[in-house]
Formats: sequence, structure tokens, C-alpha cells
Amino acid sequence: MTLLITGGAGFIGSNLVHYALNHASDHLVIVDKLTYAGSLLNLDDVLKDARVAFVKADIGDAEAMARLFADHRPSAVVNLAAETHVDRSIDGPRPFVDTNLVGTFVLLEAARAYTASLDADARARFRFLHVSTDEVYGSLGANDPAFCETTAYAPNSPYSASKAASDHLVRAYRHTYGLPTLTTNCSNNYGPRQFPEKLIPLMITNALAGKSLPVYGDGRNVRDWLYVGDHCAAIAVVLERGAPGGVYNIGGSAEMSNLDVVHTLCAILADHRPGIDYKLQIRFVADRPGHDRRYAIDASKIRSELDWQPAETFQSGLRRTVRWYLDNAQWLASVQSKDYQKWVDLHYAAA
Repeated sequence: MTLLITGGAGFIGSNLVHYALNHASDHLVIVDKLTYAGSLLNLDDVLKDARVAFVKADIGDAEAMARLFADHRPSAVVNLAAETHVDRSIDGPRPFVDTNLVGTFVLLEAARAYTASLDADARARFRFLHVSTDEVYGSLGANDPAFCETTAYAPNSPYSASKAASDHLVRAYRHTYGLPTLTTNCSNNYGPRQFPEKLIPLMITNALAGKSLPVYGDGRNVRDWLYVGDHCAAIAVVLERGAPGGVYNIGGSAEMSNLDVVHTLCAILADHRPGIDYKLQIRFVADRPGHDRRYAIDASKIRSELDWQPAETFQSGLRRTVRWYLDNAQWLASVQSKDYQKWVDLHYAAA
């Protein structure tokens, strides 16, 4: 089997690469545009593996994608190439439409043309797995039931709207062309190799540097947290046993407010680096425009149909995450450019 992973130098993509190499003997073709959040540092220890090929390319480049499929003839595709940060989508939506919607369209067209050239058996075995987000479902009230696979889409940010549109395209290519697609909608991921613009790595980075820990609004926005290793295991299960055309929600069963996440993180950091009360560094900042109040995932379908469940609790996953960042200070320093520092300063000015 040859597995094509788009966005493979990013956070979830690079973790999936490591997971696949540790759990299977497949050949991997890694595709990444290498934008600010994608780095070959995330693949530094795997690029010498004979099973791995890396191609720098934009999934929105139709000619490049056609060549990619012709040259490597993948048995399956996992599409993780995406712009993912809500704040950046508010500042500039265009890259989100270009990558998340147009890029997915180009990739689907390349897969459709490629599968048309396969014999019946190879075509039946082929899979196109599209990784999406719970944010496409909108925002929940405190007592609302969790999102399930049949929850109506109600995206509230340019990011989530672009992902919702791509999900609809994937569904249409299954219904209209018979492409054997799969879609997963996951909750908030955390873990090793996450670019420090997202909440958990930003808090770790700032805490260790003695800087303020910026928390949006009142800090009571709730998310379901999923350790990235558990997410990779779920992707592998869906790819192997998911029904073509199927949609699967993936969550960590760990709903927590942002403020509680930061408090938990401060306590874990104090265990590793005692003598500092990291909670004193917390600062509340102006809220994000249109900030969704709560996300929650009902993952009962993937649990019952595919026998998957997360291996990590939030506490155990967060401890593993903190340990990784402490052990990989050089990686953390290497991904923080001057542009990154300016972006953080601009978006997390004190309220």
C-alpha cells in the first residue's frame, strides 16, 4: 500500500507520518507546501526512511497533483493540507478559501481522474479520507447535546466555513462520481509538534519564557480536547474499516474551558519546573470576534462501529505534551520567527 498524506509536514500530518511508520510497513508519500506552520523539522527523523518520499507542492496546483498521482500511484489519500487557525482566517480569509476549498477541489479532481485509470479491484480498494473539524457544526449552548454526524452545519468563521464547503465537495464527489471518500470531523487537537499559535503550545512557550499567558474574554469558552496520537489512531481505523461515504466524529471526551486548560497546564509545568507560580502570568485579553462558546463531540459512532476510543485522558495527554516541549526546546526556538512574534503581540494585546 502507498499512502499519500497531504499537509504531512504540519502538526497532525507529521504525527500521522510517525504513527504510520510505527504501525505499518506502507510506503508514504508526504506532500506539503511548507507554509509557516509546516516544517521539515517535524519530519527530520523520518525523511531518511526508505519507505518515505517527500514532495514539496501545493494541493491547489492541478498539474503537480496530476503528476503526483501518476508518479506514486497511491492506494489511499489522507487530506490534511489546510489553513487551520481561526484568528488568521479573520485577518485574511483568502488563503483559507484557496487551500481548504479550492485545494480540496483540485485534489478531488486529481483523485477522480486517477481512479478512472485503475482496474475494478484497485478502484474498489482506493480511499480518499478528508480530515475536517467540529467547528463546521457551529456553536453550542451550555446544555445543548454534543455534535453528532447528522448535526446541521452552521460555520461561524471564515476558517470553519471553508472547511464546511470542502466537506460538502467531498460528499458530492462520493454521491455524483462514486469516489470512495471518508470524512472525519475532529475536536481540538493538542500534542507534539503543534505550532505555537494554538492555545496549549502558546501557553507552554510563554510560560517558559516568563511572558504573559493571554486568555481570550472570560476564559469560559469550552472545547473538547483530543490528543493527536489518539487522532492518528482514529484516522488509521477509519481508513482501514470505515464505510465508503462515511462520516465519523472523533473526540477525546474531554470538555474543558480554556481557563481550566491553562490552569491545568500551569500545574503540570510547576511539577516539572518548580518554584514559579505560572498562574500569576495569566492575563485576560480582548475576545476574538465571533468567538464560538462551546464545542462538544459525540464520538459514539466511531466507538461502536469501528471499536475506537482515545487511549489518553486529558491529564495524561497534556503531561506527554509538556514533556515533549521541554525535551525539544531547540524545535520550539526554531519555529519562532520575528513574524511569529509580531503576530502574537498583535493578537494578544491585553484587554
